[in-house]
Amino acid sequence: MSNYPVNTAAMQNSDTDLIYSSPKTQVKDFAFDAQVVEVFPDMISRSVPGYNTIIDTIGKLSQRFVQDNSQVYDLGCSLGAATLAMRKGITAANSRIIAIDNSTVMVERCKMHIQAFKGDTPVEVIEGNIQEVVIENASMVVLNFTLQFIDKSERQALINNIAKGIKPGGLLVISEKISDSDSTIDEHLIDLHHNFKRANGYSELEVAQKRTALENVMRTDSTEQHIERLSAAGFSHISPWFQCFNFISFIAIK
Repeated sequence: MSNYPVNTAAMQNSDTDLIYSSPKTQVKDFAFDAQVVEVFPDMISRSVPGYNTIIDTIGKLSQRFVQDNSQVYDLGCSLGAATLAMRKGITAANSRIIAIDNSTVMVERCKMHIQAFKGDTPVEVIEGNIQEVVIENASMVVLNFTLQFIDKSERQALINNIAKGIKPGGLLVISEKISDSDSTIDEHLIDLHHNFKRANGYSELEVAQKRTALENVMRTDSTEQHIERLSAAGFSHISPWFQCFNFISFIAIK
């Protein structure tokens, strides 16, 4: 039994994540489709410990790191939470945010979210493959729970491309679910995360089916692998700044 308080209120709204609440004869691979878009804010808040802290801090980091006359990238922007946080925090003159996602329905909804909030920093929302984007004149780049969906063999090339396009003193923020290199610790972290999800109203069935759906599409790295990759790309200062269970966020400064 979990000692977390159960968030029963989260189960009473029409936009509640119920995607895996009924038994499925075959659990399909997870995809950022229209069904997920409708419940995404509820899904991520009930599934990712510390998500709001990560988003809020990305906004504060944008105030510190975004330089005048530069570009900011939100790679895998989903509904634009990090984009909105950065736009709120940016004080630099003549900067702009480029938000990119490969899901058509995510991009459409993201544009609506961006338009609903006023801000001085212009935002361009693009549907596209982040691996094909040329990063240019960037003072800040965000990969918020995005790299884990990229094929492992292609991750170094993506990080290299980002590093190449970041200005000196620029910042990369990477938030990810991780696997611990110690299998015993990894098992405990997974169990703690599952308890977190149960405490937020997910049933055993939902936890199990969601895990099956993600098995073939989300491949996690260890903390050491992330740091080695960032170092190889040329970042000079690298550190985890946040971790809760098997969820972590890194800052990497060029």
